[in-house]
Amino acid sequence: MLKKIGIIITSIILLNSCSNENENKKDAASTIDSLQNIVISGDCNSLYNDAVRMDSLLMKAVSVSPNLAEQSINAFNNFASTCKNDSLAPVFLLKAGQIAQTTRNFQQSQILLKKCVDEFPQFRNRGAALFLLAQVYDDASMLNNEVEAKNIYQQIIKEYPNTVWENDAKSCVLNLGKTDEQIVQEFLKKNKK
Repeated sequence: MLKKIGIIITSIILLNSCSNENENKKDAASTIDSLQNIVISGDCNSLYNDAVRMDSLLMKAVSVSPNLAEQSINAFNNFASTCKNDSLAPVFLLKAGQIAQTTRNFQQSQILLKKCVDEFPQFRNRGAALFLLAQVYDDASMLNNEVEAKNIYQQIIKEYPNTVWENDAKSCVLNLGKTDEQIVQEFLKKNKK
C-alpha cells in the first residue's frame, strides 16, 4: 500500500511540475500532506493490528522461535515508530526490548529500551524501561558495562524516589561488580544476623 501511495505522490509531483509551477506547488503540497495523513492513520490501524496479532502469537507460544521474535520486534517497533502519538507506542517498544533481551540480542534490546525511555518521557512504565535498560548494561552476560549501568541506576534513584524502582536500583548499585557467589554470601551473612 505504501508503494502505491508513493507512486501516487510521485505522480502528483510530476504532473504539477509540468503545469504552472508557482500556482500548483501549494496545491501539490496540500495534496501530499492530506495523502500522508491518510496513509499514517490507515497505516497505524494496520500496524496496530499486526502488533496485536504478533503479541497474541507470543502469548500462546510455549517457546519463542527466532523468526517469531524477529517478526514481533519488527511489528512492535514499526507501530511505535510510525504511531508515536498512540499511548501503546511505548508499551510495544518495551515489549520489543524484552523480546530482544530474551533472545539474547542485547544490542537490539538496548536500542529499543533506550528509544522507549528517550522518546516517551511521560510513559507511566518508564521506570521499568529504565531498569531493564540498566540490567542490559549491568549483566556480565549481556553488554557488561557497569559504568553505564550505574549511571542509569542513579538516574532511576533520582527520577523515581520512594518507589520500588528506587529501592531496586539502590540494591543493584551496591551489587555492581560483585559475582553471584559474592552476592549470595552477603545475603546469607545478613540473614544469619
